[in-house]
Amino acid sequence: MDKIFIKDLRVNAILGIYPQERTTPQEVVVNVALYTDTRKAAQTDQIADCVDYEKTAHLLKTHIETAQRQTVEALANDLAQLCLSLSGVQGVYIRVEKTQAVGFTAAVGVEIERWQ
Repeated sequence: MDKIFIKDLRVNAILGIYPQERTTPQEVVVNVALYTDTRKAAQTDQIADCVDYEKTAHLLKTHIETAQRQTVEALANDLAQLCLSLSGVQGVYIRVEKTQAVGFTAAVGVEIERWQ
């Protein structure tokens, strides 16, 4: 299975359970691998036959900015479902990190995989 990736998508978002997290946006970093078959796109060299990573990144960014989820698990699942709704995507890997949640760490978060 081929992969299309989006690396280190950085978005400020309301995400968390604590009062300050519910009012102050914090940085969320998302990494995505979209599992698909790229052979047709490679053959035709046409964007219509590709999973468009730019449109996908914008779709994910918009959702992250507006979802206001309490848990990274819920946000990761949302993002996976959005990706699986895209034409040609057969599976997805999502990593969601909160870079400011625990002061003595680089990041905390979750990784999930979902398949059609």
